[in-house]
Amino acid sequence: MSQFTSIVVTGASSGIGEALALDYAAPGVALALNGRDGARLQAVADACRAKGAIVDAQQVDVTDRATLAAWLTAFDDTHPVDLLIANAGVSIDNGNSSLDDFSIIRQTMAVNIDGVLNTVEPLVGRMTARRRGQIAVVSSLAGFIGLPYSASYNASKAAVRVWGESIRYVLKKSGVGVSVICPGFVISRITAQAPFYMPFLMSAERASAVIRRGLARNKARIAFPVGTKAAVWFGGLLPGNWTARLLQG
Repeated sequence: MSQFTSIVVTGASSGIGEALALDYAAPGVALALNGRDGARLQAVADACRAKGAIVDAQQVDVTDRATLAAWLTAFDDTHPVDLLIANAGVSIDNGNSSLDDFSIIRQTMAVNIDGVLNTVEPLVGRMTARRRGQIAVVSSLAGFIGLPYSASYNASKAAVRVWGESIRYVLKKSGVGVSVICPGFVISRITAQAPFYMPFLMSAERASAVIRRGLARNKARIAFPVGTKAAVWFGGLLPGNWTARLLQG
């Protein structure tokens, strides 16, 4: 049984968020779930309720700071949150990384960076006051190296990775854990639209199992799968011009 009893998952209508919600759902567990797709979100919520969980599912935009904060604090008033998973994210760059349309770049940053901050901000003070709980920030292995596609996605994931790893030191003093989740390619609506080869592609259900084990241990960084992690690590060791040559073929 999960050690967590009150859990927030953003981006819960598909992919990793959906898998985590379903796996954490159990009698005695309260879930706050949000997602962009209302119909899919309600289907996930119903499935979680069928497993015995209490579910508050709301189609709240993570870039809407005030509305998100009101929803999260209301849930926390009734079910003090002990696991907060900032998972919502988008990858919407076009073929040239949207350099011809900076509105796409800005939208990516708003969801992937501001959305994480908007999720953490309303609850971090409450969690530190209680001196318990876990915060999980979903980054990506794409946030470790400049890849030749999806530039704004990669950059946004690099930003939240470094931010999450940095605040871990601060929040440890208050009894709150922080884990940064760095998946490789996981089957989702994002990867379904990717126009490139995705090595070591894994299911969301398998990713959820890896993530839940890491969160239970308060791991600082939960990075997987091993093959992709090794490739990124190797690329990061090379001089910048060598890495660029390899990536450009």
